[in-house]
Amino acid sequence: MATLEAIARPSGGLAMVAMDQRESLRHMFDQVGAGRPADEVLVRFKRDVAVALGGLASAFLVDADLGGLDILADALLPKDCGFILAVDALDQQPGGPVEETGLDPAAVAAIREGVDAIKLLLIWRRDARREQRVALAQRFVETAAEHGVLSVLEPVVRPTPEEVTAGTWDLDAAIREAAAELSPLRPSLTKVQVPMAGAGSPAEQLAASERLAAVVRGPWVVLSQGVPLDRFADAVEAACRAGASGFLAGRALWSDVVGADDVPAALAQRSRPRLERLAAIVDAHARPWQEA
Repeated sequence: MATLEAIARPSGGLAMVAMDQRESLRHMFDQVGAGRPADEVLVRFKRDVAVALGGLASAFLVDADLGGLDILADALLPKDCGFILAVDALDQQPGGPVEETGLDPAAVAAIREGVDAIKLLLIWRRDARREQRVALAQRFVETAAEHGVLSVLEPVVRPTPEEVTAGTWDLDAAIREAAAELSPLRPSLTKVQVPMAGAGSPAEQLAASERLAAVVRGPWVVLSQGVPLDRFADAVEAACRAGASGFLAGRALWSDVVGADDVPAALAQRSRPRLERLAAIVDAHARPWQEA
């Protein structure tokens, strides 16, 4: 039976790199003035990140659309770096956010030897499709079990138009509610948003993380989307002190390298030190997955 040891550090903590971005990565290039790049540019960027950071990561997350499986086939990652495959089909317009997701049959069919885990992004809203999304999450967990791999479930919360209009939207309350609803489905790992989007004092961030920890069932890690790059390390420490087992992050590591003239050099100068610092935080403060 697969366990989180396959994607964990020797300490039992998880220090994982996300490189499964698709349209959002293309938009990031556009935002820094590099235009909307061809697929080959994105594939090259993903391979450069794998080479630069794979040796420090406990696991590496890729998609099946833009050369991710070639990273596995070409052995760009060391053997002790776990391999996570995104199996989410994304409903996303160019330059816009992901609106809905589903299971991608082609990505599921691509699960092969060397894939340790699969990941599903799930958009969570208090709307008429809520029960359907819970059913999707359940189907995802079952699909992972059928293939003998780990399941990483990533609920990302979004307001309904009515909540925005009424001014009733509370990000942290929604993060907790989604975690309380979905983590009991028993994915191998739940990937959650950072409370307060990383804002607040260390004490406030710790308290918010503790409120989240009180409702999550099983091992959990935080993601970096929406958190300022210079706030993520502190947010990870707060989450780990509250009971998280680490992080699975992309933007907090390499977002300011997008569009660089020399990507490998920029990754070495900026991204590797960040990952080294984050891994040290995980080793010092994370709750080992075996204890979650």
